[in-house]
Amino acid sequence: MEASAISHAEHHGPPPAHRSSRVEAPLLGMLLFIISEVMIFGAFFTAYFFIRVVNHNPWPAPGTTLPEAVAGVNTAILLSSSLTLHWSLVSVKSGNRFGLKAGIASTFLLGLTFLFVQINEYVHIGFAPYQSAQASIFYGLTGLHGAHVFIGLCLLLMVTIRAFRGHYSPESHRGMEVPGIYWHFVDIMWVVVYTTVYVL
Repeated sequence: MEASAISHAEHHGPPPAHRSSRVEAPLLGMLLFIISEVMIFGAFFTAYFFIRVVNHNPWPAPGTTLPEAVAGVNTAILLSSSLTLHWSLVSVKSGNRFGLKAGIASTFLLGLTFLFVQINEYVHIGFAPYQSAQASIFYGLTGLHGAHVFIGLCLLLMVTIRAFRGHYSPESHRGMEVPGIYWHFVDIMWVVVYTTVYVL
């Protein structure tokens, strides 16, 4: 019996997985997850589109106002967190451990500040989600994004703890790069939400 036939006869279980993609599995998984999240946001934006464009309803609802200035400052805070995250990633690639730790800690604190300001906005905004269709969409879009910020903060907290424990290096930093992609997605999505909900 040939050697190949013998090895085939001795093999048990399914054949080994064949990797045809050049993208690493964690990175590919995050990209596919982000695509699914874009679809979820798209469903909410569709409802927003029908209220404002199709039904020609005023935005926001009559008798309500949106804190554009506060949301603008909060937008600047969140965009700043993307810069500090980029600083952290560049630092770990160059072996700068101070920049790694300072950058990732700053990113976490800026994200936490954004979420606190948004919750404070809900407390003082003066209307509830059940009072109008516009209010429902406002809370739906901003609340959905806020939930994503919370998830991102949980990821950033783990990355921050690992960074301070010395887990990352110029050769091994995928564990912070993949959550970083998610955080940049959260920031970009907020720019879209802020522009459509508060500015237009």
